[in-house]
Amino acid sequence: MGCDTLASTFLALDDAGRPLTPVITYADTRNAPDALTLQRSLEEVVVHDRTGCLLRTSYWPARLAWLRRTRPEVWSGAAAWVTLGEWLEREWFGVNRVSTSAAAWTGLLDRRTMEWDAPLLATLGASPDQFAQLVDVSTPARGLRASYVRRWPALRDVPWFPAIGDGAAANIGSGCVGPHRVALTLGTTGALRVVLPEVAVMPGGLWCYRVDSARALLGGATSEGGNVYAWLSQTLRLGDADTVEAQLADQPPDGHGLTVLPFVAGERSPGWAGDVPATFHGLTLATTPIGILRAGLEAVAYRFALILKSLPLVNASQPLIASGGALQRSPAWAQIFADVLGREVVLSAEPEATSRGVAVLALEALGHTPEPAATGRAFAPLDVHHRRYAEAVNRQQVLYERVIPWRGSD
Repeated sequence: MGCDTLASTFLALDDAGRPLTPVITYADTRNAPDALTLQRSLEEVVVHDRTGCLLRTSYWPARLAWLRRTRPEVWSGAAAWVTLGEWLEREWFGVNRVSTSAAAWTGLLDRRTMEWDAPLLATLGASPDQFAQLVDVSTPARGLRASYVRRWPALRDVPWFPAIGDGAAANIGSGCVGPHRVALTLGTTGALRVVLPEVAVMPGGLWCYRVDSARALLGGATSEGGNVYAWLSQTLRLGDADTVEAQLADQPPDGHGLTVLPFVAGERSPGWAGDVPATFHGLTLATTPIGILRAGLEAVAYRFALILKSLPLVNASQPLIASGGALQRSPAWAQIFADVLGREVVLSAEPEATSRGVAVLALEALGHTPEPAATGRAFAPLDVHHRRYAEAVNRQQVLYERVIPWRGSD
Protein backbone atom coordinates (compact mmCIF):
# COMPACT_ATOMS: atom_id res chain seq x y z
CA MET A 1 0.00 0.00 0.00
CA GLY A 2 1.09 3.54 -0.69
CA CYS A 3 -0.48 6.98 -0.52
CA ASP A 4 0.26 10.61 -1.18
CA THR A 5 -0.69 13.67 0.83
CA LEU A 6 -1.56 17.20 -0.21
CA ALA A 7 1.73 18.95 0.32
CA SER A 8 2.32 21.35 3.21
CA THR A 9 -0.76 20.32 5.18
CA PHE A 10 -0.53 21.01 8.88
CA LEU A 11 -2.18 19.78 12.10
CA ALA A 12 -1.41 20.36 15.76
CA LEU A 13 -2.00 17.34 18.02
CA ASP A 14 -2.28 17.14 21.80
CA ASP A 15 -0.47 14.51 23.86
CA ALA A 16 -3.30 12.03 23.23
CA GLY A 17 -2.99 12.48 19.46
CA ARG A 18 -6.20 14.52 19.16
CA PRO A 19 -6.20 17.40 16.63
CA LEU A 20 -6.09 20.88 18.15
CA THR A 21 -6.57 22.55 14.76
CA PRO A 22 -8.38 21.83 11.54
CA VAL A 23 -6.22 20.78 8.61
CA ILE A 24 -4.42 23.95 7.48
CA THR A 25 -3.25 24.06 3.86
CA TYR A 26 -0.68 26.00 1.81
CA ALA A 27 -3.44 28.46 0.83
CA ASP A 28 -3.90 29.86 4.37
CA THR A 29 -2.31 33.31 4.31
CA ARG A 30 -3.26 34.48 7.82
CA ASN A 31 0.42 34.16 8.73
CA ALA A 32 1.54 36.81 6.20
CA PRO A 33 2.73 39.25 8.93
CA ASP A 34 4.72 36.46 10.57
CA ALA A 35 6.29 35.44 7.29
CA LEU A 36 7.38 39.04 6.76
CA THR A 37 8.83 39.20 10.29
CA LEU A 38 10.86 36.04 9.65
CA GLN A 39 12.12 37.42 6.32
CA ARG A 40 13.31 40.55 8.10
CA SER A 41 14.88 38.80 11.08
CA LEU A 42 16.58 35.89 9.29
CA GLU A 43 18.77 35.70 6.19
CA GLU A 44 16.14 34.26 3.87
CA VAL A 45 18.65 33.38 1.17
CA VAL A 46 20.55 31.23 3.69
CA VAL A 47 17.39 29.50 4.91
CA HIS A 48 16.31 28.99 1.30
CA ASP A 49 19.59 27.30 0.44
CA ARG A 50 19.47 25.12 3.55
CA THR A 51 15.84 23.99 3.40
CA GLY A 52 14.94 24.55 -0.26
CA CYS A 53 12.00 26.72 0.87
CA LEU A 54 11.47 30.45 1.30
CA LEU A 55 10.09 32.03 4.46
CA ARG A 56 6.60 32.51 3.03
CA THR A 57 3.00 31.85 4.00
CA SER A 58 2.88 28.39 2.39
CA TYR A 59 5.35 26.85 4.82
CA TRP A 60 5.49 25.83 8.45
CA PRO A 61 7.93 28.40 9.93
CA ALA A 62 5.48 31.28 9.36
CA ARG A 63 2.55 29.05 10.35
CA LEU A 64 4.19 28.09 13.66
CA ALA A 65 5.09 31.71 14.37
CA TRP A 66 1.48 32.71 13.68
CA LEU A 67 0.10 30.06 16.03
CA ARG A 68 2.51 31.07 18.78
CA ARG A 69 1.45 34.71 18.37
CA THR A 70 -2.31 34.30 17.93
CA ARG A 71 -3.26 30.90 19.42
CA PRO A 72 -1.30 30.54 22.68
CA GLU A 73 -3.64 27.77 23.87
CA VAL A 74 -2.80 25.69 20.76
CA TRP A 75 0.90 26.51 21.05
CA SER A 76 1.13 25.44 24.69
CA GLY A 77 -1.05 22.36 24.23
CA ALA A 78 0.63 20.98 21.11
CA ALA A 79 2.62 17.80 21.62
CA ALA A 80 3.16 17.27 17.90
CA TRP A 81 3.05 19.16 14.61
CA VAL A 82 2.14 16.79 11.77
CA THR A 83 1.16 16.57 8.11
CA LEU A 84 -2.17 15.05 7.18
CA GLY A 85 -0.48 11.94 5.78
CA GLU A 86 1.45 11.17 8.95
CA TRP A 87 -1.62 11.82 11.12
CA LEU A 88 -3.46 9.12 9.15
CA GLU A 89 -0.52 6.76 9.69
CA ARG A 90 -0.67 7.45 13.42
CA GLU A 91 -4.33 6.47 13.36
CA TRP A 92 -3.75 3.37 11.24
CA PHE A 93 -0.56 2.00 12.82
CA GLY A 94 0.21 3.97 15.97
CA VAL A 95 3.60 4.98 14.52
CA ASN A 96 5.21 8.40 14.67
CA ARG A 97 7.06 8.89 11.39
CA VAL A 98 7.02 11.03 8.25
CA SER A 99 8.68 10.56 4.87
CA THR A 100 11.45 12.96 3.90
CA SER A 101 9.33 13.62 0.79
CA ALA A 102 6.40 14.99 2.80
CA ALA A 103 8.68 16.67 5.37
CA ALA A 104 10.52 18.61 2.66
CA TRP A 105 7.32 20.55 1.93
CA THR A 106 7.20 21.92 5.49
CA GLY A 107 10.18 24.24 5.03
CA LEU A 108 11.76 22.75 8.16
CA LEU A 109 13.87 19.96 6.61
CA ASP A 110 17.58 20.44 5.99
CA ARG A 111 17.74 19.24 2.41
CA ARG A 112 21.37 18.10 2.69
CA THR A 113 21.41 16.32 6.06
CA MET A 114 17.81 15.01 5.78
CA GLU A 115 17.19 16.06 9.38
CA TRP A 116 14.87 18.62 10.95
CA ASP A 117 16.48 22.05 10.70
CA ALA A 118 17.75 22.79 14.21
CA PRO A 119 18.44 26.55 13.73
CA LEU A 120 14.90 27.19 12.49
CA LEU A 121 13.32 25.15 15.27
CA ALA A 122 15.34 27.09 17.83
CA THR A 123 14.28 30.41 16.30
CA LEU A 124 10.63 29.38 16.39
CA GLY A 125 10.79 28.01 19.92
CA ALA A 126 9.69 24.56 18.80
CA SER A 127 11.13 21.34 20.21
CA PRO A 128 12.57 18.59 17.99
CA ASP A 129 10.51 16.15 20.08
CA GLN A 130 7.35 17.65 18.54
CA PHE A 131 8.31 16.36 15.09
CA ALA A 132 8.10 12.83 13.73
CA GLN A 133 10.90 10.41 12.94
CA LEU A 134 12.14 10.96 9.38
CA VAL A 135 12.13 7.92 7.07
CA ASP A 136 12.69 7.31 3.38
CA VAL A 137 9.68 6.67 1.14
CA SER A 138 10.79 3.04 0.75
CA THR A 139 10.46 2.26 4.48
CA PRO A 140 7.23 0.33 5.10
CA ALA A 141 5.14 -0.06 8.24
CA ARG A 142 3.23 -3.25 9.05
CA GLY A 143 0.54 -4.24 11.49
CA LEU A 144 -2.65 -2.22 11.33
CA ARG A 145 -4.42 -1.36 14.56
CA ALA A 146 -7.19 -3.76 15.51
CA SER A 147 -10.05 -1.46 14.49
CA TYR A 148 -8.61 -1.14 10.99
CA VAL A 149 -7.87 -4.86 10.73
CA ARG A 150 -11.59 -5.41 11.20
CA ARG A 151 -12.27 -2.94 8.39
CA TRP A 152 -9.46 -4.11 6.06
CA PRO A 153 -8.57 -7.69 7.04
CA ALA A 154 -6.63 -8.32 3.80
CA LEU A 155 -4.24 -5.49 4.73
CA ARG A 156 -3.36 -6.81 8.20
CA ASP A 157 0.33 -7.39 7.44
CA VAL A 158 0.74 -5.76 4.02
CA PRO A 159 3.74 -3.36 3.83
CA TRP A 160 2.42 0.22 3.92
CA PHE A 161 4.72 2.93 2.64
CA PRO A 162 4.71 6.43 4.18
CA ALA A 163 2.76 9.20 2.50
CA ILE A 164 4.70 11.17 -0.09
CA GLY A 165 4.16 14.69 -1.37
CA ASP A 166 1.55 14.87 -4.11
CA GLY A 167 3.85 16.90 -6.37
CA ALA A 168 6.58 14.27 -6.24
CA ALA A 169 4.01 11.57 -6.99
CA ALA A 170 2.66 13.52 -9.99
CA ASN A 171 6.15 13.84 -11.47
CA ILE A 172 6.95 10.16 -11.10
CA GLY A 173 3.50 9.10 -12.28
CA SER A 174 3.71 11.12 -15.49
CA GLY A 175 7.08 9.59 -16.35
CA CYS A 176 9.22 12.58 -15.37
CA VAL A 177 11.65 10.59 -13.25
CA GLY A 178 14.92 12.30 -14.17
CA PRO A 179 16.48 15.51 -15.49
CA HIS A 180 15.54 14.89 -19.13
CA ARG A 181 11.76 15.27 -18.66
CA VAL A 182 9.97 18.22 -17.07
CA ALA A 183 6.49 17.84 -15.60
CA LEU A 184 3.82 20.48 -16.03
CA THR A 185 0.85 19.97 -13.73
CA LEU A 186 -2.28 22.09 -13.91
CA GLY A 187 -5.22 21.18 -11.77
CA THR A 188 -6.85 23.60 -9.33
CA THR A 189 -3.35 25.06 -8.90
CA GLY A 190 -0.21 24.39 -10.91
CA ALA A 191 3.45 23.44 -10.83
CA LEU A 192 6.48 22.96 -13.06
CA ARG A 193 9.02 20.46 -11.71
CA VAL A 194 12.06 18.42 -12.65
CA VAL A 195 13.67 15.49 -10.80
CA LEU A 196 17.42 15.85 -10.26
CA PRO A 197 20.04 13.82 -8.38
CA GLU A 198 20.76 16.92 -6.30
CA VAL A 199 20.55 20.71 -6.44
CA ALA A 200 23.81 22.43 -5.54
CA VAL A 201 22.60 26.05 -5.65
CA MET A 202 19.00 27.16 -5.15
CA PRO A 203 17.59 29.32 -7.98
CA GLY A 204 15.72 32.35 -6.69
CA GLY A 205 11.96 31.98 -6.40
CA LEU A 206 11.95 28.18 -6.77
CA TRP A 207 11.81 25.40 -4.20
CA CYS A 208 13.62 22.11 -3.75
CA TYR A 209 11.71 19.23 -2.16
CA ARG A 210 12.44 15.50 -2.19
CA VAL A 211 11.16 12.50 -4.10
CA ASP A 212 13.21 10.17 -1.90
CA SER A 213 16.69 10.00 -0.35
CA ALA A 214 18.34 9.80 -3.79
CA ARG A 215 16.31 12.34 -5.78
CA ALA A 216 15.53 16.03 -5.38
CA LEU A 217 12.50 17.78 -6.88
CA LEU A 218 13.22 21.29 -8.14
CA GLY A 219 10.49 23.59 -9.38
CA GLY A 220 7.90 26.20 -8.69
CA ALA A 221 4.23 26.03 -7.82
CA THR A 222 1.45 28.50 -8.50
CA SER A 223 -1.68 29.15 -6.48
CA GLU A 224 -3.36 29.95 -9.79
CA GLY A 225 -4.52 27.27 -12.23
CA GLY A 226 -7.87 25.71 -12.96
CA ASN A 227 -9.29 27.82 -10.13
CA VAL A 228 -8.82 30.89 -12.38
CA TYR A 229 -10.74 29.19 -15.21
CA ALA A 230 -13.52 28.09 -12.83
CA TRP A 231 -13.82 31.48 -11.12
CA LEU A 232 -13.95 33.43 -14.39
CA SER A 233 -16.42 31.00 -15.95
CA GLN A 234 -18.76 31.25 -12.97
CA THR A 235 -18.37 34.98 -12.42
CA LEU A 236 -18.84 35.88 -16.09
CA ARG A 237 -21.58 33.24 -16.54
CA LEU A 238 -19.99 31.98 -19.72
CA GLY A 239 -22.29 28.98 -20.07
CA ASP A 240 -21.73 25.74 -21.99
CA ALA A 241 -18.16 24.44 -21.67
CA ASP A 242 -17.90 23.18 -25.27
CA THR A 243 -19.03 26.54 -26.64
CA VAL A 244 -16.57 28.38 -24.42
CA GLU A 245 -13.75 26.08 -25.53
CA ALA A 246 -14.50 26.78 -29.21
CA GLN A 247 -14.60 30.54 -28.58
CA LEU A 248 -11.31 30.40 -26.69
CA ALA A 249 -9.61 28.63 -29.57
CA ASP A 250 -10.84 31.31 -32.00
CA GLN A 251 -9.29 34.16 -30.01
CA PRO A 252 -5.95 35.51 -31.29
CA PRO A 253 -3.00 35.38 -28.89
CA ASP A 254 -2.86 38.42 -26.60
CA GLY A 255 -5.58 40.04 -28.69
CA HIS A 256 -7.78 41.36 -25.86
CA GLY A 257 -5.80 44.43 -24.77
CA LEU A 258 -5.58 43.23 -21.15
CA THR A 259 -2.73 42.68 -18.74
CA VAL A 260 -3.62 40.37 -15.87
CA LEU A 261 -2.08 39.33 -12.56
CA PRO A 262 -4.13 36.14 -12.02
CA PHE A 263 -3.71 35.90 -8.25
CA VAL A 264 -7.27 35.03 -7.20
CA ALA A 265 -5.69 32.79 -4.52
CA GLY A 266 -2.53 34.80 -3.88
CA GLU A 267 0.87 34.15 -5.45
CA ARG A 268 3.51 31.52 -4.84
CA SER A 269 6.31 31.04 -7.39
CA PRO A 270 8.11 32.96 -8.58
CA GLY A 271 7.46 36.16 -6.60
CA TRP A 272 5.77 34.68 -3.49
CA ALA A 273 3.55 37.67 -2.80
CA GLY A 274 1.19 35.34 -0.97
CA ASP A 275 -1.59 37.68 0.12
CA VAL A 276 -2.02 39.89 -2.98
CA PRO A 277 -5.26 40.07 -5.00
CA ALA A 278 -5.70 39.61 -8.74
CA THR A 279 -5.48 42.59 -11.10
CA PHE A 280 -7.15 43.06 -14.50
CA HIS A 281 -5.72 46.09 -16.28
CA GLY A 282 -6.93 47.58 -19.57
CA LEU A 283 -10.68 46.94 -19.42
CA THR A 284 -12.72 49.02 -21.89
CA LEU A 285 -16.22 49.00 -23.37
CA ALA A 286 -14.82 46.76 -26.11
CA THR A 287 -13.71 44.07 -23.65
CA THR A 288 -15.70 40.84 -23.97
CA PRO A 289 -16.26 38.09 -21.40
CA ILE A 290 -14.42 35.54 -23.54
CA GLY A 291 -11.58 38.04 -23.93
CA ILE A 292 -11.32 38.33 -20.14
CA LEU A 293 -11.24 34.54 -19.83
CA ARG A 294 -8.54 34.21 -22.51
CA ALA A 295 -6.48 36.93 -20.82
CA GLY A 296 -6.73 35.16 -17.46
CA LEU A 297 -5.64 31.81 -18.91
CA GLU A 298 -2.74 33.38 -20.79
CA ALA A 299 -1.71 35.20 -17.61
CA VAL A 300 -1.46 31.90 -15.74
CA ALA A 301 0.81 30.55 -18.46
CA TYR A 302 3.02 33.65 -18.21
CA ARG A 303 3.79 32.81 -14.58
CA PHE A 304 4.94 29.36 -15.71
CA ALA A 305 7.21 30.99 -18.30
CA LEU A 306 9.05 32.74 -15.48
CA ILE A 307 9.44 29.47 -13.57
CA LEU A 308 10.69 27.64 -16.67
CA LYS A 309 13.29 30.34 -17.27
CA SER A 310 14.82 29.60 -13.84
CA LEU A 311 14.99 25.81 -14.19
CA PRO A 312 18.47 24.44 -14.99
CA LEU A 313 17.26 22.15 -17.77
CA VAL A 314 19.44 19.40 -19.21
CA ASN A 315 17.78 19.52 -22.64
CA ALA A 316 15.70 22.58 -23.47
CA SER A 317 14.27 20.89 -26.57
CA GLN A 318 12.54 18.15 -24.60
CA PRO A 319 8.74 18.40 -24.40
CA LEU A 320 6.88 19.19 -21.23
CA ILE A 321 4.75 16.31 -19.96
CA ALA A 322 1.44 17.76 -18.81
CA SER A 323 -1.02 16.26 -16.34
CA GLY A 324 -3.96 17.61 -14.40
CA GLY A 325 -7.58 18.09 -15.29
CA ALA A 326 -7.33 21.75 -16.31
CA LEU A 327 -5.26 21.08 -19.44
CA GLN A 328 -6.86 17.72 -20.15
CA ARG A 329 -10.26 19.44 -20.40
CA SER A 330 -9.10 22.42 -22.46
CA PRO A 331 -7.03 21.84 -25.62
CA ALA A 332 -7.15 25.61 -26.21
CA TRP A 333 -5.36 26.20 -22.90
CA ALA A 334 -2.83 23.47 -23.65
CA GLN A 335 -2.01 25.23 -26.93
CA ILE A 336 -1.66 28.54 -25.08
CA PHE A 337 0.87 26.91 -22.75
CA ALA A 338 2.87 25.49 -25.68
CA ASP A 339 2.93 28.88 -27.41
CA VAL A 340 3.79 30.84 -24.26
CA LEU A 341 6.55 28.45 -23.13
CA GLY A 342 7.92 27.82 -26.63
CA ARG A 343 8.03 24.10 -25.90
CA GLU A 344 6.00 21.15 -27.08
CA VAL A 345 3.40 20.18 -24.48
CA VAL A 346 2.51 16.48 -24.43
CA LEU A 347 -0.51 15.44 -22.39
CA SER A 348 0.00 12.51 -20.09
CA ALA A 349 -2.31 9.63 -20.99
CA GLU A 350 -2.29 8.39 -17.41
CA PRO A 351 -5.76 9.04 -15.97
CA GLU A 352 -4.34 9.58 -12.47
CA ALA A 353 -0.67 10.55 -12.67
CA THR A 354 -0.40 11.21 -8.93
CA SER A 355 -1.87 7.84 -7.95
CA ARG A 356 0.34 6.14 -10.52
CA GLY A 357 3.39 7.84 -8.98
CA VAL A 358 2.54 6.41 -5.58
CA ALA A 359 2.27 2.94 -7.15
CA VAL A 360 5.54 3.35 -9.07
CA LEU A 361 7.51 4.28 -5.92
CA ALA A 362 5.98 1.37 -4.00
CA LEU A 363 6.84 -1.03 -6.84
CA GLU A 364 10.41 0.30 -6.95
CA ALA A 365 10.74 -0.26 -3.19
CA LEU A 366 9.61 -3.86 -3.72
CA GLY A 367 12.21 -4.41 -6.45
CA HIS A 368 9.95 -4.14 -9.52
CA THR A 369 10.42 -2.03 -12.67
CA PRO A 370 7.13 -0.41 -13.75
CA GLU A 371 6.10 0.06 -17.37
CA PRO A 372 6.83 3.50 -18.91
CA ALA A 373 4.17 6.15 -18.47
CA ALA A 374 1.73 6.58 -21.34
CA THR A 375 1.49 9.86 -23.25
CA GLY A 376 -1.23 11.31 -25.46
CA ARG A 377 -1.93 14.37 -27.60
CA ALA A 378 0.91 16.78 -28.32
CA PHE A 379 0.70 20.54 -28.85
CA ALA A 380 3.53 22.14 -30.84
CA PRO A 381 4.39 25.81 -30.27
CA LEU A 382 3.95 28.35 -33.04
CA ASP A 383 6.95 30.69 -33.26
CA VAL A 384 4.91 33.75 -34.21
CA HIS A 385 2.68 33.23 -31.18
CA HIS A 386 5.66 32.62 -28.90
CA ARG A 387 7.23 35.93 -29.93
CA ARG A 388 3.97 37.75 -29.26
CA TYR A 389 3.64 36.13 -25.88
CA ALA A 390 7.23 36.95 -24.92
CA GLU A 391 6.28 40.63 -25.14
CA ALA A 392 3.17 39.96 -23.08
CA VAL A 393 5.21 38.23 -20.34
CA ASN A 394 7.40 41.32 -20.08
CA ARG A 395 4.33 43.56 -19.98
CA GLN A 396 2.87 41.49 -17.15
CA GLN A 397 6.11 41.84 -15.19
CA VAL A 398 6.03 45.62 -15.56
CA LEU A 399 2.52 45.64 -14.10
CA TYR A 400 3.59 43.22 -11.35
CA GLU A 401 6.41 45.45 -10.21
CA ARG A 402 4.19 48.54 -10.24
CA VAL A 403 1.35 46.94 -8.30
CA ILE A 404 3.67 44.98 -5.99
CA PRO A 405 6.79 47.22 -5.98
CA TRP A 406 8.27 45.92 -2.72
CA ARG A 407 8.04 42.28 -3.80
CA GLY A 408 9.20 42.40 -7.39
CA SER A 409 10.65 39.39 -9.18
CA ASP A 410 14.23 40.29 -8.29
